[in-house]
Amino acid sequence: MVSESKAPQDAGDRSKLVANESAKLTATYVNGVAIAILAVGGLAPVFSGRLAGIDFGAALLGANLLLCAMTSAALHWLGRRILRTLR
Repeated sequence: MVSESKAPQDAGDRSKLVANESAKLTATYVNGVAIAILAVGGLAPVFSGRLAGIDFGAALLGANLLLCAMTSAALHWLGRRILRTLR
């Protein structure tokens, strides 16, 4: 018995598969950047300042954290929008 392959048979199916995988890869990259911005730009200064005994000021840290969280959320939203292009 020869088992049927589930690989796409024609060029149209292949191009859809390639487009879907490309969209997923792009969305994953954008989401990774969003996570990095929040972790490195928003949370790291809070923890490093605390551990080093440096007082940056609550207003400055809060504004920085808010800016990074908003940027991260916007990039995460963009990643979700990219995934909506899947066919």
